[in-house]
Amino acid sequence: MSDELSDRERALRRLPLPYSLALRLRDGGVDPEVICEYIGVDPTSLGGVFRMAEAKLACLSDAWSGTSGDDPGAVRGMPAAPDP
Repeated sequence: MSDELSDRERALRRLPLPYSLALRLRDGGVDPEVICEYIGVDPTSLGGVFRMAEAKLACLSDAWSGTSGDDPGAVRGMPAAPDP
C-alpha cells in the first residue's frame, strides 16, 4: 500500500470532525439516522450538513490540486494539517 494520501483524503482530514465523519459514514453506506446520531444533528438538518461538508471539501480539494491558486495551508482559515 502506498504511503501517499489522496487529495480527497488529505482534505477529509482537514475538515472539522462532524463534516468529515458525516461524509465518511455516508460514503460507507451508513443509514442517515445513524449518521445523525453520530454527529448530533436532527435528521431534517442532515442534508444541509452534507452540502456544507461537500462545499468545504471542494474548497480544500481545489487547494490541494492547485486549481484554485490557494495555499493549502491557508484555505479559508482552516489550520494546516499536521504531517502524518
